[in-house]
Parts: sequence; C-alpha cells; structure tokens
Amino acid sequence: MQSFHNEIAFITGGASGAGFGQALVFGRAGARVVVADIRTAAVEQAVAALQAEGITAHGITLDIMDRAAYARAADEVEAVFGAPPSLLFNTAGVNSFGPVEDTSYDDFDWIVGVNLGGVINGMVTFVPRMIASGKPGHIVTTSSLGGLMGSALAAPYSAAKAAVINLMESYRQGLEKHGIGVSVLCPANIKSNIAEASRLRPAQFGKSGYVENDDSIASLHSIHQHGMDPVELAEHVKRGIEANQLYIIPYPEAKEGLAAHYAQILDSVLPMEADPEGARLRTEALQNWAADRARVFMESKSAKSGG
Repeated sequence: MQSFHNEIAFITGGASGAGFGQALVFGRAGARVVVADIRTAAVEQAVAALQAEGITAHGITLDIMDRAAYARAADEVEAVFGAPPSLLFNTAGVNSFGPVEDTSYDDFDWIVGVNLGGVINGMVTFVPRMIASGKPGHIVTTSSLGGLMGSALAAPYSAAKAAVINLMESYRQGLEKHGIGVSVLCPANIKSNIAEASRLRPAQFGKSGYVENDDSIASLHSIHQHGMDPVELAEHVKRGIEANQLYIIPYPEAKEGLAAHYAQILDSVLPMEADPEGARLRTEALQNWAADRARVFMESKSAKSGG
C-alpha cells in the first residue's frame, strides 16, 4: 500500500501513546481515522485534537476483550464510513511486571487477555469484513521486543507478545492471496502512558502477585519518558507498510541482543548430516500433508459456493 488517502484506519489504543501517534501520522497522510480506546474522555480529547488538524476522525469507546462490543464497533465503522477499515492497527496493550514465580491467575488472565485476546478479537472481527470488501488493505499489530525472548519479570506480557508475533506470521501467509498485508511492530520503550496501565485493571482481575503502587508506576515512567516518540514510531510503521515489511523493529540497540539470542537457537539445531534420511522423510510427509489439506480446503470452498 503506497497511498493512504481516504483509507479507513481503525486504531485500538488510539487515544494516546503509540496509537495516537498512528492516528496523527496516518490522518495527516489522508486516512479517515477511527480512535478506539477504553477511556471515553481520552477518546473525545483525541478526536478533537485530530479534527483540529483537519483530520476526519471518529471515536469509539471499546474494551478490546469484549467480543460483542467489538462487533458493535465494526458495525458502527461501516455505518459511519460506509465500509470496513482497510487499515487495522491492533495497538492497545497493557503491562505489569513482577517475578514470574509470583504471577497469579488474574495476572495471566488480564495481561494475556488484553495483549493476545484483544488482538484475536480484532482479527476475527475485521478480517472477514476486509476480505469481503474486496479492497487491498494492511494490518499492523503491535507486539514488543519482549515477544522475541522470555522475561523473568514480564512473563505474561512476553508470552502474549510472542504469540502475537506467531499469529501475525500466520495471518500474513493466509491473507496475501486477498491483497491484505500484515506487519508486526516490535518496539522497545515508547514515550507513552502505558506505565499507568495497572490503573485501568478491571476489578475481576484484581488479585495480582506483583507489587503495583505509585512507586512501581513512577519507576516505569522513568523508562518510558526516554522512549521513542509515538509520531516517530508511527512514521516507521508507515514506511513499513509501504515496503510491505513483515517485521518493523526501528530500535538499533536491539540488534546485537537479538542476534545472540537467535544464534543460540540455531546452534541447537542438528546439522543435516546428523540425520539426512529422517529429515527427508519428515519434510516430504509435511509437504504431502500440506498439499492434501490445500486440496481439501479448495474442494470444500467450491462445494459451499456451488461451484
């Protein structure tokens, strides 16, 4: 996708931080922007700021864990703009930090529920509508550098973000034939208010194994205040879409650590000469299975369509 003029951009977490940076950058590029966020007052402020720049913007209060609300939001987008979004940004996320061994069920349910479940809800809600529109489009989901390796102090967050990376790789393979690109953004720290996420934690997920108070929030702010500016990050995202990149990782300081991490993984794989015949048989079996499944899927689709 090279032009964003008149495209419809749906942005979760769009009222602040990385999401609002995306709203500004793509709105300035001519897109019509839908700001979706759980905080009503923040949505109203964000929409007013966008409209003050002459950007066409619409706000929706949305809890991305609520599937029924997500469906209503999708219907609202089509009612307002006459079509589903052609640009989907799964940007909303939360974090909370503490020793992995102290993590509670509620910590997992909330952090994974938002960071992975919310992305799943966005994809299942919008992807069929985007395909049905017949228009090219692009999806960008925000993961994290934390999704590329484990963390003893952010285990639920890293696990959810790792799953998001894998999920976007899968959707990229599946949506290419529909003219829909998929990218996954893996940022480090961003100049945002994500440090305040624990203040939005629903009461039903209230039993945390972590220390969450004013001091812990202030500590996180000390990291994020030096993070990348959201507009700068969104400019990288825009270039990533234009280049149809799968991964968008505009943090040069991460390269050395990622190289060492993945070198360790690759070094653990046996060389081909260790088992050439077994490797051949396993590879052929997988290839034959994939070809058979593709045939079955095509026949099933043809039968359903009356072909």
